[in-house]
Amino acid sequence: MPSDSKLLIESFLDSIWLEKNVSQNTLHSYRNDLIKFESFLSKGGKTVLNADHLTILSYLSNLLDNGFSSKTISRNISSMKSFFKYLISSKHIDVNPTANIDSPKSGLFLPTTLDVDEVDKILNSPKETHYIELRDKAILYMLYATGMRISELVNLAKHNLDLNRGSVKVFGKGGKERLIPLSEKSVEMLNKYLSSSRDILCKDRDHMNIFLSTHGRQITRQSIWHRIKVYIKREGIKKEVYPHTLRHAFATHMLNNGADLRSVQLLLGHADLSTTQIYTHVAQSEIKNLHKKHHPRG
Repeated sequence: MPSDSKLLIESFLDSIWLEKNVSQNTLHSYRNDLIKFESFLSKGGKTVLNADHLTILSYLSNLLDNGFSSKTISRNISSMKSFFKYLISSKHIDVNPTANIDSPKSGLFLPTTLDVDEVDKILNSPKETHYIELRDKAILYMLYATGMRISELVNLAKHNLDLNRGSVKVFGKGGKERLIPLSEKSVEMLNKYLSSSRDILCKDRDHMNIFLSTHGRQITRQSIWHRIKVYIKREGIKKEVYPHTLRHAFATHMLNNGADLRSVQLLLGHADLSTTQIYTHVAQSEIKNLHKKHHPRG
């Protein structure tokens, strides 16, 4: 039995076919985009009728981090805007959650990134005296130092790490390999974790993975995201934060400090430069805001 969301999607498709006489190719694109969106919503216990602005941002962030090009993301935004406009006109909803969401060329759809001070608060929140929090601290430093995806971090094996040279080998989408340099602080935290906490977490077993759970197994993405939320709450950060927020912060802060686009693309593992360019607009926007706030003639 189709869900209410899927029935509404089909109703929308029927409507634009009848009223606008769109091509079969266009209908196919709309259907694909909206069914993927509906699947994302259902996993989070939501429907198209109660999806809000932040849910839309989370979905677009997910598309971005899964390597979709800005052209594909723009098409998805267009599909959702048309669909929610239909839901408004047919009186299924009162508020359009896609309002004020623009195409990737402006970068405005990205979740709010963290500034440097907020990142520092999160990084320094875990206590090094507690073995679980020491592990978490090493994880946080790794994510922010490298910009890697959480899914890439959970799969890191001991032989991927070269602390003497300060680098880590990461395997991204399609098994593509990239070598990322580590900061001095992230190397320090990893050394502390590996020399103490990890031995406790191993529970006398031989493990290939670097980061382990309290049950002595490979840590999961869900566990890492749960732990990140612990420190966000502890530090009283009120911004809406997503699993890839540290990755976004890494990219934005790198660009703000003068890194070239191609270098950031290689570090993030983006196959398409246009995907990385989205971060450029976010970075430029932050620079403008900083100038306006602090410059007497801003």
